[in-house]
Amino acid sequence: MSRLSSYFLPTLREDPADAEALSHRLMVRAGLIRQLGAGLWTFLPAGYRVVKRVERILREEIDAIGGQEMLMPVLQPAELWRRTGRYEIDELFKLRDRKEAELALAMTHEENLTFHIAREVRSYRELPMILYHVQTKERDEPRPRAGVLRTREFTMKDSYSFDRDAEGLDRSYELHIQAYDRIFDRCGLRWYRVEADVGMMGGSGAHEYLAPCEAGENEVALAPGYAANLEVASAEPQPVDLPPPLDEPREVPTPGLTTVEEVSGALGVPAGAALKAIPVVVEGRGFVLTLVRGDHRLNEIKLRNALGSDARPARAEEIEAELGPPGFIGPVEAGVPVLKDAAIQGAGYFAGANKPDAHLIGVAPGRDFSFEEVDIRSVEAGDAAPGGHPIEIEPAIEVGQIFKLGTRYSEPLGANYLDQQGREHPIVMGSYGIGPARTVAAAIEQGADERGIVWPRSIAPWDVHLVGLGKDGDEVAEAAERLYEELRETGVAVVYDDRDAGPGEKLTDAELLGCPLRITVGRKALAEGAIEAQARRTGAEERPPIAEAAARALQLLDGLD
Repeated sequence: MSRLSSYFLPTLREDPADAEALSHRLMVRAGLIRQLGAGLWTFLPAGYRVVKRVERILREEIDAIGGQEMLMPVLQPAELWRRTGRYEIDELFKLRDRKEAELALAMTHEENLTFHIAREVRSYRELPMILYHVQTKERDEPRPRAGVLRTREFTMKDSYSFDRDAEGLDRSYELHIQAYDRIFDRCGLRWYRVEADVGMMGGSGAHEYLAPCEAGENEVALAPGYAANLEVASAEPQPVDLPPPLDEPREVPTPGLTTVEEVSGALGVPAGAALKAIPVVVEGRGFVLTLVRGDHRLNEIKLRNALGSDARPARAEEIEAELGPPGFIGPVEAGVPVLKDAAIQGAGYFAGANKPDAHLIGVAPGRDFSFEEVDIRSVEAGDAAPGGHPIEIEPAIEVGQIFKLGTRYSEPLGANYLDQQGREHPIVMGSYGIGPARTVAAAIEQGADERGIVWPRSIAPWDVHLVGLGKDGDEVAEAAERLYEELRETGVAVVYDDRDAGPGEKLTDAELLGCPLRITVGRKALAEGAIEAQARRTGAEERPPIAEAAARALQLLDGLD
């Protein structure tokens, strides 16, 4: 029974003071969630109804491609994570039991499931296979924020494919693409499937599903026929007017001028004429000087991929010891390896002179310093995508990600199979995740208006919000009660506001909660033998006869799908 007089739905009139994202504000105000601690959120009954509706869609679509649901523990032996090289991940919660055994709280379940597969699967006849679960994950998130968008504990649907070879993985990957496309369509989201970085998961390829909205922490580069996460996007840079080249670099005084903007302004040249030097210390390699155009930004993900290892920004004292004073460093006679971004072309650049208060003009890469050329910049709005169209950049929420893991986990954990000739091969794997809570938040971000949440019908907590404006025992209350029972008998999910509260409070809460169809039983309409029905998204209203209200509600809901 969903009667608000006895339902735990603590709505608020005002936004919580610490709320940032729209979904954060509205989920708290609508009584869907409450905070327990930093990055720790409780889903209250109405909020959990939404999560369960998303999970039902996930299960239906993964089942449809042959997925088999199971359930794996969150608490896992640390040794499994050591064997895959992931135990040192900072975000992994690590703990010991009373016997001092080392344990980890799973962020994902590759290690867990691959451990079982290594012990149970022996023959090629048992492959391919898709297994999945919907389970709690733990992440030692350093900066929890934006309500349920960045948390320390969350639920995720993760599925895993196991195949004999790369061709089999391609088929499993494509099945998941088709399933994920359907899932996000059914959840009512606007979304992009984009190329992505494999990150800590490893493997040979990945795609993300991004839902565009202002609260998104990801950025997607978009052009006709092209979409990629900004972390991995590539594009043709916008041209820059360089000063005339010189026969050799010439030193110019720049006292106190340490930024690209200050120096380019003093020289009367565009910022793109700068060789912006960013020194990093590379794990296992040492000091490296990276160069990007002065109007571009260094992309840390691309840099890590180009280096094949992690790197950190060099400290001021390290820069001073290796090159010269920070703010005046450059690649000419630097004496350290140089990584030059591919967007730096031509000659006539300016760069730091590696001495106080001085820069060089007329610098020509190749003539004046040697380098390794790589793509390490973030693309900018207006750059040309591979098809030639200008790129737009839009913020988005990551709601799902899929990975071609290959043998990244099967090899260290010994998950092998025997082929028809009895030869042993590592099982080829894929991993596929969706965050139900992020999906819910994205739907709110994309659909909400100034009055509150506007749900897609497929994941709304209820289809119909029935508002009774009568008092106990009067004819209005009795009519609302009868309609509530009729709606329930049709199978429609309905919440009934039967509270002893004023019309303003009830109608405001109905708009805040955002169910697709609101039906109001009030004295004035009832005197004419009618009720009021309003579609939440469009505001379209009508007054069907009360005798036909339940049937008409079904027709109106069908038109809202």
